[in-house]
Amino acid sequence: MESENDTGVEYFVIKGISDLPNLQAPVFILVLLIYILAIGGNLTILLLVGMDSNLQSPMYFFLANLSILDISSITVTLHKTLVAYISGNKNLSFVDCISQAYFFMALECAELLILAAMSLDRYVAICNPLHYHMIMNPRTCVILATACWALGFVEVVPHTILLGNLSCYTSNEINHFFCDVKTLITLSCSDTSLLKLWIVTEGVFVSGLFPLLMTLLPYIFIIFAILKINTNSGRKKAFYTCSSHVTLVIVLYLTLYFLYLTPSSESNLNYHKLFSLFNTAAVPLLNPLIYSLKNKKVKSAMKRQLHILYSKVVYPST
Repeated sequence: MESENDTGVEYFVIKGISDLPNLQAPVFILVLLIYILAIGGNLTILLLVGMDSNLQSPMYFFLANLSILDISSITVTLHKTLVAYISGNKNLSFVDCISQAYFFMALECAELLILAAMSLDRYVAICNPLHYHMIMNPRTCVILATACWALGFVEVVPHTILLGNLSCYTSNEINHFFCDVKTLITLSCSDTSLLKLWIVTEGVFVSGLFPLLMTLLPYIFIIFAILKINTNSGRKKAFYTCSSHVTLVIVLYLTLYFLYLTPSSESNLNYHKLFSLFNTAAVPLLNPLIYSLKNKKVKSAMKRQLHILYSKVVYPST
């Protein structure tokens, strides 16, 4: 649905993942399945961390925060897509669209900062194990997590204000499945130079580069500490404790690189949608899978809780 050229819009039309009629049902089923698995996997992590005493440590506290962020992020971006397939209503008001863009950016920034906090936790655990519980005490963990959430939601406020002030759009059709800032900039006929400059200076260097450096810097010290371990088994164990976190960092940053540091044009919007779908749907699904498949403590906790549940069902107390 086209609006008049060079005018503002009251609502946007979200085109979705695919325009092909024959693909509507399969895409809906696929997205719904990914959504259910991602929500279920992250809720499982949250329940395990909350219920199992062996997971009551800083590492899993931050993992629980990561799960909350993933549940929130996938819901913010995919809920309209799922509702649109059922109701047929693809319209989204201007305010709702800007709000969706804000929450998506805020949650992404908070997730990068939580990953940086997890990197700091691994540094203390490996480089200063004798003082680990004293340094990473519950108060410190809560302060770190709160700072990550607060900073993530505050630092994207200028982006949102500048985005909300764009008053001219060539069309109200968004070739995407949610209100992504890059797509909105492509559609806008307003002067977007200030917003683009802010995204490059603050968005890339502060929201992106700062948490990346804060994530990588501890690993420089971690690598040196691991290399000093005399036994191969000790080095393997130390590397293993970091492997899940490193995998998440690599996957997330590579996805964000392809999303926001590649040229923006109408011709590559379909590729942008695919990378966005991977970032918003597959990454939240990968997080619990990586930690459940690669982490022995999580697998052991899951077996214990399933055994407890089985015992309660088969041998209920009288």
